[in-house]
Formats: sequence, structure tokens, C-alpha cells
Amino acid sequence: MSDSEPLADGRPGGADPSGGESGASLTRERRDPERQEPQHPGPPRPEAVTGAPALPAAALEIAAGYAFSGPALELGALLWDGVCHPDAGIRIPLPMLNRHGLVAGATGTGKTKTLQLIAEQLAAQGVPVFLADIKGDVSGISAPGEDGGKVRERAGQVGQEWRATGFPCEFYALGGIGTGIPLRATVTSFGPVLLSKVLQLNQTQEQSLGLIFHYADQKGLELVDLKDLRAVVTFLTSDEGKPELKTIGGLSSVTAGVILRALTAFEAQGMGDFFGEPEFDTSELLRTADGGRGLISVLELPAVQDKPQLFSTFLMWLLADLFQRLPEVGDVERPKLVFFFDEAHLLFNGASKAFLDAITQTVRLIRSKGVGIFFVTQTPKDVPADVLGQLGNRVQHALRAFTPDDQKALKATVRTFPHSGYDLEETLTSLGTGEAVITVLSEKGAPTPVAATRLRAPESLMGPVPADVLDAAVRGSLLYARYADAVDRESAYEKLTAREAETAARKQAEAEAVAAEKAEKAARAGGRPARDASVVDQVVGSGIFKSLARSMGTQLGREISRSIFGTRRR
Repeated sequence: MSDSEPLADGRPGGADPSGGESGASLTRERRDPERQEPQHPGPPRPEAVTGAPALPAAALEIAAGYAFSGPALELGALLWDGVCHPDAGIRIPLPMLNRHGLVAGATGTGKTKTLQLIAEQLAAQGVPVFLADIKGDVSGISAPGEDGGKVRERAGQVGQEWRATGFPCEFYALGGIGTGIPLRATVTSFGPVLLSKVLQLNQTQEQSLGLIFHYADQKGLELVDLKDLRAVVTFLTSDEGKPELKTIGGLSSVTAGVILRALTAFEAQGMGDFFGEPEFDTSELLRTADGGRGLISVLELPAVQDKPQLFSTFLMWLLADLFQRLPEVGDVERPKLVFFFDEAHLLFNGASKAFLDAITQTVRLIRSKGVGIFFVTQTPKDVPADVLGQLGNRVQHALRAFTPDDQKALKATVRTFPHSGYDLEETLTSLGTGEAVITVLSEKGAPTPVAATRLRAPESLMGPVPADVLDAAVRGSLLYARYADAVDRESAYEKLTAREAETAARKQAEAEAVAAEKAEKAARAGGRPARDASVVDQVVGSGIFKSLARSMGTQLGREISRSIFGTRRR
């Protein structure tokens, strides 16, 4: 990233939403008094549109870094020397949204409203959006906002022509728990890497689960729901399945037992509803609404917010599935989808190396498929360095520095920004709600100057819609009938249960055949005539049970192909 030197002295600051001063400040660079610096005429000053004071030279240079010629999202206005300058707009070029981003900041600093603001403008420009609504306060994006004094004040400060506007939305719920169209995945599609994260398995157990999936894939045992996977593990740990266990290689019966117990406990917590059919078709997230506006898909998570490992991993499955099904498109004028990954730290906490490697590779490569990802969390430290380095657009809200750990996180955050004239440690601890320090990628892909910014007000409702309105929106969706009712078709559980019954019948038939043979020999010894072959003898001799005995060693269909994340390829 290139450095940007300030051109003015002083310690300018921003303003809080009510118009008072905030801590968005600059510090003077120490310069050699004998150094002769070239004079740059710079771009012409923009004409004032709101009667605001003319921009100082240093602020003008920052503003020039955001004067894009193509389509862009309007984030807000530059804060400089205690004044908000509505003529100095801070923007993100639309084609750069697939270069990914980070929205960070302490609780209560306005991250959710920033997501809402960006999502609105993306939808207005025809780009579909995915949002995870963890606290239940994002559903208002579907309804027009409420006009009021604070909204009008903010709009006036940033030069925004505010209009109350609702945006087209679909609402989903994991497994139908909560209000939303049920969103499910099959265990086979979810794959061993993601499922290991959900089950909190260690690395050895994760590798063993991968072997179990490989076995099921080979044998044509479809893992639709959790009882299917449990049935396969139970079979492999049974007396009949132990020979099969040996053929997998590297899987001990002890580890298989640990996985089985983890599955049983997981299912006992009511997690089974998230896995099954009909499986969600992730291409639904790429739709536009009538009129060409992008559709905003909102995953309602309040009912499962106490299961962070599950929902964060499920979000990764959505991305992984999109990654492996979308074609390469290279650089595009507008993204096919922008995906907001809220509470991103939950995704990385306790993740295995295989899991982190898969995330890194997915983020790196999905850009060329037209998908942008914004991670949303409290500090950049929550995101691994290999992932953070790929996030070109940064919106950093205020941070706290109450403890030594807070201060360490603050210093680490400052180091992730390009060089600037701001005293970022001071600025980031004194920003007001709805203010942020921003740097994005320009139309040429270079980082823009760091800019303290007062953000625009969302035009949709800043809060949840009433429960009955949300429920009506869900049931009125054309997708509701497609995904509402779970389907339990024949899969691994049914096949293994049938095999168990057939094996029991075979053993009984063999026992009866042995008894009949003994009776026959006794009859011959006693001089009685031999009877005709019994029905049991005929069945046993027909070869059907020999076929059944070999059935588990025969591959049924093609082995399932898996992606870098272990998810099933479509």
C-alpha cells in the first residue's frame, strides 16, 4: 500500500452525530526545514453544494482520492478539523466490491447500520446481497425508514438526499428454527471439514471423519441427515462392520466411537433439523427482484444465536457451495453477490489448520467468480493475517482502549492501515456512533487515502419489522412451498437398516437350514425317505444371501467428488 503524506498542520477532528467535536484528528508530520518539496497544483476544489466551508488543501487531497468516475456506493462525508464536509464524499467503486472488505468496531459503534447502508446501495444498483441477522434487527431493511429529526440532521451533515425506501428481501432460518424459509444442507454436501468444526473434533478426529465420508461416498451410502451418518459409524463399529473398518485405513474403533458419541450428543441438542432435504439451492442468493434491484437474502438467527459454532460454519458452507458451482468471470462491472459474514471471529475460533487453509483459499479465489465477502467483527485481530491481507476495503468504527489487551488490539489495528496524517490511535478511540475510518480500493485497485468519515443514514427502517409482518413475508414467498417441509427419502440409514434386517433373516434361514439338514440326516439314519428340498433350502441356495453378504463390499455408483472444503461438488 502506498503512503499518503498530509499537506497541512494542526489536529483537525470530526464531529459527533449531534454536530459536536469528535476525535477524528491529524498530526503534523516532522519535516526537514531545508528540504525543498515540489509543489503540486492538485485537483480543482469541488464546488460547495450545501454551503459548507471550502475544503482545506490537505482534506482536498484526501477527497480527490475518492472522486471516482464510475458507479460507486456513497458511504458518507469527510470529517476534517472538527467539521463534516458534505462536498467531500467518501465512496467505494462498485467494481471493487468483489475485492472483499472488513467492517470492524466495538459493540454499539454502528457496524450493523453500516451493513444496512452498504446493502441498500448494492441492491439499488442491481447487486444481490446476503446478510446474517444475528440479533434480529436487520429485518427492517425490507421496510421504508422513519423520517425524523436525527435522520434529517445526519442527512444534512453529509449532503444526503434521504428518501424512506424499503428493499426486496427474502428471509431464511436455519432448519426452520425461527421465522424464515427453512434453510437446510445434507450431511454429504456439508462435508467432513465443516462438520468437524461444528462437532468440535480435534485434528485426528477430523481426519478420521473424512475417512468415514470417503467410505460412505464409495459405497453409495447417501448421508442426507445426521441419522445417516450415525448409522454408518454405528455399522463400522459393529462386529459385522469391523472388517470394513480395517479397509478404510487409519481409522481406529476408539476414534470412531468418539465421533459417534459426539454425533449423538449433537443430535440430542436438537441440531438435527439443520441437516436434511430439500437442500437449499445457493443459486437462490443470486437473484434480482422485479425492476432489476438486487434481492437481499437475510438469514434470521436470533433463535439459534446460542449456537455460534453451527451458524458460523453454516455460513461458510453457503460460500463454499457458491465457490464450487460458479464459473470464473474475472473482473466484472458489478459483483454477482456481496456476502456479509457477521460475527466473523466465531468462524475462526478453534479452527483446524485444514479449515483455515480452506477459508483462505476460498476467499482468495472466489473474487474471480464475482463474489465479494465482507467480514464483520470487532477488531482486525479476529481475522487471520492470510485472510486479512485479501480484504481491500476497510470500514473501521471506534475501538475501546480500557485494558492492556484493548490497547494492544488498537495498536495492531493501526498497523493494518496505510500511512496517513491521522493520529489513528486517538482517532479510533474517539469516533462517534456512525463514524468510521475508511480506506478502499480505487478504480485502479490502489488503496485510497485514509479518511475519517461521518456515514450516511440508511433509508430503510433501522430496527426490526413487527413479527406478524415478518411472518407474512416469509409465507408469502414463492420459495416457502419449495423448502418448508422436510423430506426423508431412502438414504444410508434406511439402506443399513434394511441390510441389518436382511442379515438377521439370512442368519435365521441358515440356522433353519442347518436344523433341517440335521433332521434329514437323522431321518436317513432311521430308514425314513428323504424329503424334497425345503423352501428355506431353495432360498439359501439361490445365491441371494451370497449377494447380500457381498453387498457392502460393492461400490454403488460413482464415488462423490469433493471440493477444497470437503463439500460435495454439484
